[in-house]
Amino acid sequence: MMTVNEVSKITGVSIRTLQYYDTIGLLKPVEYTASGYRLYDDTSLERLQQILLFRELEFPLKEIKGIIDAPNFDRNRALEQQIELLTMKKEHLENLINLARGIKGIGTKYMDFKAFDTRKIDEYSKRAKELWRQTPEYKEYEEKTKNWTEDDEVTVVNEFMEIFVEFGQMKEMNPSDKQVQAQVKKLQDYITEHFYTCSAKILQGLGRMYAGGGELTENIDAAGGTGTSEFASKAIDIFAMNS
Repeated sequence: MMTVNEVSKITGVSIRTLQYYDTIGLLKPVEYTASGYRLYDDTSLERLQQILLFRELEFPLKEIKGIIDAPNFDRNRALEQQIELLTMKKEHLENLINLARGIKGIGTKYMDFKAFDTRKIDEYSKRAKELWRQTPEYKEYEEKTKNWTEDDEVTVVNEFMEIFVEFGQMKEMNPSDKQVQAQVKKLQDYITEHFYTCSAKILQGLGRMYAGGGELTENIDAAGGTGTSEFASKAIDIFAMNS
């Protein structure tokens, strides 16, 4: 575990900013000490990385929270976009450095304003934002969750993970068994009721994410036992193919 002071030193994010992220529910500590000090773990740092990378895409904090808390959050797609944008910014900085060197070497008559052109970066950033904001699922998610309290969030997350506890209890069964398939339908209905309309195609994509590694996979396996994410993913695939 790390204190807020240690996280600040490791990441360069100010203590005040980390405290603010806690206040708005963007980055909650894992726990608090008896003295009230915030404590964070490696999962907290992973989430903080995503927050900071989305900040590079110039997303408002409220939107970042909605995106990374959404059940269909695709970490790999987000990283691909972030890498692309950061590469563009790197090229932009290199062009500015070359321009400055040219001015220094040739003199002030060295004229090249292309290095100041950020239209390509701005356009990519705009398209990336639109991709995340404009999906019907994200809009529906925003609408359904806009009045949630912190207690509401905790309740929904716990109920959601309880579905995977039940999946874990079925792991020895065939994924195509009627009872398992009914559990998949229960998962689909829960997502539709609390987040957004979950079609069979969307559910299939989510199922592959569940078994795709990372924090989500770890959380599912922690709830239902090792192998639950893989089992649920196989059951979801069968459900989607038969829908």
